[in-house]
Amino acid sequence: VKRNKLWMIMGLVAIAGAITLLAAGGLSENMVFFLTPAELEAKGTEIIDQPIRLGGQVKPASIDWNDNTTELRFIMFEGDVDIPVESTGAAPAMFRDGIGVVVEGMYSDDGVFRATNLMVKHSNEYAPPEHSEDVRDTYKSLIDSSQK
Repeated sequence: VKRNKLWMIMGLVAIAGAITLLAAGGLSENMVFFLTPAELEAKGTEIIDQPIRLGGQVKPASIDWNDNTTELRFIMFEGDVDIPVESTGAAPAMFRDGIGVVVEGMYSDDGVFRATNLMVKHSNEYAPPEHSEDVRDTYKSLIDSSQK
C-alpha cells in the first residue's frame, strides 16, 4: 500500500511538472512586451519585428487619416521621444490629439511602429455634463473632435 502511494505521488509530481513546462513554453511564445516610447527607443534594434504593446500619447496635430485607404498615421510621444505609428482600419471613436493610446504590433527597422490593434485609454467613470452646459454643445464637440 505504501509503495502504491509512492508511485501515485511520483506520477502526480511528473504530471504537474509536465503541465508547468507546457504552460511556461506557451506563455513565453505568446508574451507581448509593454513599453513606453522612451523604453522602445532605448531597446533599439533588439526589439525589431517582435510583438510589442506600446503606450503613450497622440502628439497634437500629427494625425493623418486617409478615408480612401483607411490608413491612419500619427505620432505617439512620451516626453521628447516621438514614435511614428501606422495603422489600418477605423480608429476608435474617442481617438484624438493628446489622448492616451495603447497600440499592439511590431516596430520596424525603418523606425515606424506598425499597429495591428489600436486602443484608446480613457477613464471608466461617467461624468454627466454640468448644469450650465448644454448637452447639445457637448455632443457637437465630441463629433467635431472625431472628424478631425
